[in-house]
Amino acid sequence: MRYLLCGINAKYIHSNLAIFCLKAYAEANGPTGAEYVIKEYTINHYVEDILQDIYEEKAEVVVFSCYIWNISFVRELAEELKKVSPDVQIWVGGPEVSYDAERFLRENPAVDLVMQGEGEETFTALVTRAEQAGAETLRSERRTWAEVKRNVLPENMPIGVAWREERTIHNTGFAPVMDMDAIPFVYEDFHLFEHKIIYYESSRGCPFSCSYCLSSVDKTVRFRSLSKVLPELQRFLDAGVLQVKFVDRTFNCRKSHAMAIWRYICEHDNGVTNFHFEISADLLDEEAMELFARMRPGLIQLEIGVQSTNPATIGAIHRNMDLPKLFANVDRVHRMGNIHQHLDLIAGLPHESYGQFRISFNDLYAHRPDQLQLGFLKVLKGTCMEAEAGKYAIRYRSQPPYEVLSTAWLTYDEVIRLKGIEELVEMYYNSGQFSGILSYVMPQFASPFDFFEQFSLSYRGKNCHKMNHNRMDKYRILREFLDEKMISLPFRDEVLLLDMYLRENVKSRPAWSGDLSGFRPLWKEMYRTCGEVLFPEDQAAGYYDSRKAANRSHMEYFHFDAVRFLEEGVLEEGEFFCLFDYSRRNPLNKNARILSLPAKEKPQITGVYAK
Repeated sequence: MRYLLCGINAKYIHSNLAIFCLKAYAEANGPTGAEYVIKEYTINHYVEDILQDIYEEKAEVVVFSCYIWNISFVRELAEELKKVSPDVQIWVGGPEVSYDAERFLRENPAVDLVMQGEGEETFTALVTRAEQAGAETLRSERRTWAEVKRNVLPENMPIGVAWREERTIHNTGFAPVMDMDAIPFVYEDFHLFEHKIIYYESSRGCPFSCSYCLSSVDKTVRFRSLSKVLPELQRFLDAGVLQVKFVDRTFNCRKSHAMAIWRYICEHDNGVTNFHFEISADLLDEEAMELFARMRPGLIQLEIGVQSTNPATIGAIHRNMDLPKLFANVDRVHRMGNIHQHLDLIAGLPHESYGQFRISFNDLYAHRPDQLQLGFLKVLKGTCMEAEAGKYAIRYRSQPPYEVLSTAWLTYDEVIRLKGIEELVEMYYNSGQFSGILSYVMPQFASPFDFFEQFSLSYRGKNCHKMNHNRMDKYRILREFLDEKMISLPFRDEVLLLDMYLRENVKSRPAWSGDLSGFRPLWKEMYRTCGEVLFPEDQAAGYYDSRKAANRSHMEYFHFDAVRFLEEGVLEEGEFFCLFDYSRRNPLNKNARILSLPAKEKPQITGVYAK
């Protein structure tokens, strides 16, 4: 029989690790003769297009992997698919259906079966039973699948399944946790994942008890043996994949496991692949720090879930962390300059008022993370937070993603205001495209939070949040806001221009940038005669070409030393030419290599990569 496994992802660059695990495990441990087909879509596809594609596969069983971002698609697709293929069996699994399976079956009559918990063994057992019962009946009685399917599933159902039989719903409970070594390596054909993030898990479960997280439900932390993990990592390295994202909930909860993996990728670095880890930074020790310091810039990136700096909040969500040690380690990694760090906050947690969230935001901002992720509490099914929502007067959306609307400490008006701040933090801070101007103007405001709050009020007051903006628009909007606040610091517009050219060679100069046509003959001459200063690597390698060099770079005139400003935060007044070389970018922030050249002297190099 034909089994179609469907993943509906949030973005094209994502892939659905779950359905690949189901397929790999079933192929290794299930019956021969079963045919498995994987289809991946995104929430940006039209439901009608997905429906047609699934229908044309003519599978006897269709399996959906269910999450908060795609469950509405799954419900609709299941209902419509049953209309056009009434004999198809529809099975579902994943966190969005595992914790309320019986209710889901009652509310979605098109769905035949829910797999609860880890699905590899359950799915394989279901396929084995379906293949055996279906094949025997088809051979002996010459009946069609439509006639057989009602008799395939009801008896001797494996643990981990809830299913409908006529009007009765049966439930065998949650599947037992798995041995991680039993799961085959799923990435046999890397061509299927071109231009996508590769997801990998070396452990399941979490030792911590954060009340908002589904991982806290399962306290059984299991690790994949290093004898399997390290050769699998080598396959990623040999294939030259761009990014491998570990989905382990707290990657470094077992030091020996984490250090072995970090040490391996450091020693076998291919110069291309980036590895992403979600960690507890307060668990890092001197040995880890010394290893981090030896890593290639861009080899790893770290995501650190702080969530709040309010002690009452941390206690209420059952979180255990040493904040002073966490921030000390974050600062130390930041000073290394070779590792990209994300710090996460969650708005809407217990005891976190608007004013207290302001404190948490400023606490994290002070440590200059590469990204500050401002998220909102999602009250997920099966979590402790769901059980305690009434205790904290947490009101949240009835439909996925079950996001907070208000709490005993936070009104919906304040949630809306924080949404506006989140939008601008993402656009102006996390993009990394405005780092110079943000650092320059931030001291003019009471705090970083106040800057983004006031900026958001101006932005939304002009209905800018209802429109899409290109990059030039974003500079214009920020500049207009600074004008409104009468922030007219010396060389402010030049700092804006510096940020603009750090990322790309903008073809159309903004009206406020000034006319530099008078410098162009001089710059043309510099490209011809100063290659050993402007492009020493090319000159040393013997392939310097002034025209090609000019095409992949840009010259600008500033009244300050751009390199010193970016590296030290010092605005040294003077006349400088600045070269932006887009062929050699900083591996962490993707900024162009820049050189600052005194405009009135013989050009001499005074800077390298901007940080």
